[in-house]
Amino acid sequence: MGLDDTIENAAQDIAGKAKEAFGKATDDESKVAEGEQDQAAASAKQTGEDVEDVFRG
Repeated sequence: MGLDDTIENAAQDIAGKAKEAFGKATDDESKVAEGEQDQAAASAKQTGEDVEDVFRG
């Protein structure tokens, strides 16, 4: 995992949080769901990269 991947995952997580907050503020459940999905995807990618790093040593 490189620094670029970490930054990309963090950016996706932040964007997801922003979408979720916007959705809650505007009572738009689809935006809330999109934001939660973006956050989950970023977390899953980060976890996968962390596991990969463990096996690479």
